[in-house]
Amino acid sequence: MIDLTWLFDLAARLLPFEVMQARFMQQALVALVLLAPMCAAMGVQVVNFRMAFFSDAISHTAFAGVAVGMLAGVDYRLSMVVFGVAVGLGIMALGRRLALSFDTVIGVFFAAVIAFGLAIVSRNRHVARSMQAFLYGDILTIGSDEILLLMGLLVALMVFQAVGYNRMLYLGVSPRLASAHRIRVRAYQYVFAALLSLVVIFSVWAVGVLLVTAMLVVPAAAARNFAHSAAGMFWWALVVGTTSAVAGLILSAQPWANCASGAAIVLCASAWFVVSLLPAILQRRRAD
Repeated sequence: MIDLTWLFDLAARLLPFEVMQARFMQQALVALVLLAPMCAAMGVQVVNFRMAFFSDAISHTAFAGVAVGMLAGVDYRLSMVVFGVAVGLGIMALGRRLALSFDTVIGVFFAAVIAFGLAIVSRNRHVARSMQAFLYGDILTIGSDEILLLMGLLVALMVFQAVGYNRMLYLGVSPRLASAHRIRVRAYQYVFAALLSLVVIFSVWAVGVLLVTAMLVVPAAAARNFAHSAAGMFWWALVVGTTSAVAGLILSAQPWANCASGAAIVLCASAWFVVSLLPAILQRRRAD
C-alpha cells in the first residue's frame, strides 16, 4: 500500500492547530479536502439538473447496501459501492425509457430502497446498532485505503468535468439540444449517474445519510448567488465546499463545540449561503 504519512504530516503543518496533531484528524482532513471539491463539482450539476432527490435516493441506497453487506458477511464498503452504483444506473436507465417523469422513477426507487433497508435492519438488532454511524457520518474513522480510493475518484471526476462540463450544460438545458450538437447524451448521462452515485456513497462516510444532499446542494446554491457565469459557479462551489469542510472539521473538534463533524461542515456551508444572499439584498434595497 502507498505510504501517505508525508501527506498527513503536511496537513498538520499547513493547519498548526492543536486538534490537528492527532493522526485521525489529519486523515479526516485529507479525506475532506479530496471529497468536498467532488461534492461541490457534482453539486453544480445536481442543482442545474434539479436532481437533489436523486442524491437523496442514492444515500439511502448506501444504507441498504451496508445492511446487506453486514448480513452477508461481505465488506460493507464494497456492498455499499456496488449497491449504490447499481441503483443509480438503474434509475437513469428507467428514467430514459419510461413515460413516467424522472422524479417519479426516483421516488419509486427511493421508497423501495428505504423499505428494503428497514426490512433487513429490523431483522437483526446488531445491524441496527451498527447503522447509526451511517446516519450521522464518522469521517474520523476513515483510513488510508479509503483515502486512496478518494484520490482515484477525484482524478476520474475531474477528468470528466474537464472534458464534459460544457456538454453537461447543454444536457441541463435540453437533451434534444445536446443531441442536435452531436453530444453523446446517453453516455454522459450514465457516466454522470455513476460518478454521482460514488460521490454520494463516499459522502455518507463523512456526513451521514441525513446530510449528504446538503453537501451537494448548499455549496452549489451559494455559488450560484456569487457567480456571474457557469464557469464562475463551478469555481465558487469548489471554494465554498472546500473551506466549509476544513472549517467544519476544525470547529467540530473544539471543546466548546464538541459536535458531529458532518453537522459542522453543513452549518459552515449554510453560513456561506447566507453571506451569498447579501449582495442581492443590498442591490434590491438600492433599487428601491
